[in-house]
Amino acid sequence: MMLIKVEQLSYLQVLHDLSMQVEEGDWVTIIGKSGSGKSTLLKLIAGLISPTSGHIYYQGQDITDLDPIKLRQSVSYCYQQPVLFGETVADNLNFPFKIRHQQPQHDQLVASLQSVQLPAEFLTKKITELSGGEKQRVAMIRNLLFHPKVVLLDEVTAGLDEESKQAVHQFLVKAHQNGTTFIQVTHEIDEIANAEQKLVLENGGLHHEELSR
Repeated sequence: MMLIKVEQLSYLQVLHDLSMQVEEGDWVTIIGKSGSGKSTLLKLIAGLISPTSGHIYYQGQDITDLDPIKLRQSVSYCYQQPVLFGETVADNLNFPFKIRHQQPQHDQLVASLQSVQLPAEFLTKKITELSGGEKQRVAMIRNLLFHPKVVLLDEVTAGLDEESKQAVHQFLVKAHQNGTTFIQVTHEIDEIANAEQKLVLENGGLHHEELSR
């Protein structure tokens, strides 16, 4: 099933007449030089910025015709530098339930922390006391708690220590195995090596690169 279709997309002087398709269950990895427009492409797909020309479709509908809130619940953007809010980890993990008018379950939140190798005690930990890797793991849980259809990963393991990288990667692999579709941009060698489909963003356009196995 086609989830994302990008058709003749242009954005200022960065992207030019770019097209791509993403099927349900894909894991697409996009690489390119710094400044090539990788993050810009993800922000366009997420509906965070608007293209100069062209169209982006989600499940056959132009994203400009969709409710932005519902789109972002289905197509979730994960930033390189995670943005946490409130005072504690629990404030962040409770948020997806709050906007859906649901009551979070303590056991579910504890299990989600443990899925990224963080202990239950982290629920009450202040976000100001978290390391960069811990913040990224909390943000990742928050984004995936309600199983979005598509997750956009913007250099999410850049600058993390090896333990955090492994925890994030294992969490994402499990989510993918459970049906989540991923589009990631990265320069991390391990993530490129594990790509299922690799695209190179160059001179404002995309082209496929053969995977060596």
